[in-house]
Amino acid sequence: MSLWIKHQALEKNSIYMLIGVLIVIAIGGLVEIVPLFYLKSTIEKVDGVRPYTPLELAGRNIYVREGCYNCHSQMIRPLRDEVERYGHYSLAAESMYDRPFQWGSKRTGPDLARVGGKYSDDWHRDHLVSPKSVVPGTVMPAYPWLTATELDYKHIQDDLNVQRHLGVPYTIEMIERAQKDLKSQATTDAPDAADLQKRYPKTQARDFDGDPRRITEADALIAYLQHLGTFVDFKLYDNKANIR
Repeated sequence: MSLWIKHQALEKNSIYMLIGVLIVIAIGGLVEIVPLFYLKSTIEKVDGVRPYTPLELAGRNIYVREGCYNCHSQMIRPLRDEVERYGHYSLAAESMYDRPFQWGSKRTGPDLARVGGKYSDDWHRDHLVSPKSVVPGTVMPAYPWLTATELDYKHIQDDLNVQRHLGVPYTIEMIERAQKDLKSQATTDAPDAADLQKRYPKTQARDFDGDPRRITEADALIAYLQHLGTFVDFKLYDNKANIR
């Protein structure tokens, strides 16, 4: 009797099919659930992860608005080929302030979880304006309007306030100074950059799009991209610290 004939018996008997489905679901559930019993917490305790600055949050909003997540994931899986290409696998703690997270499941373009600091600001600007100028084989569409459109940040305080209500630990001071902090981060050698660093450690403050005369949507998006994957020092991270 061929394998196909044996399989027909399963397809034609609803009871056998139901039992088979339940067995498969049970195995899949155990594979996902059992490893959690060996962890102290599903969110690792790591140093360095902080809420987005107002400029980074504005850039993230643009990232979502333009649908970048449709082609770029932000989750490196714990598989050898992914770790060798992109770096340390993603931690849940790195996305704990994302509302919503940008893990994704499809990659037309490369994963962006560790893209921060990999390329210069000029590279990112050119990549947005004319992707093929820096990556000849890319299928990514151009986004030239980002460098030409001034950033509308009059509601940035409201954005931070909403995030605060969702659980992101923004303080009242952070919300009140949101517009000033946004301007400071987008300005090279801003006089209050030190204060910005106190509120948001490891903040990169400078003119990101190459046009110091104004703050554009490209400034915000590049600031967001340049921070991705830069907060956790994996040379100090202990992979076994979260195991029971």
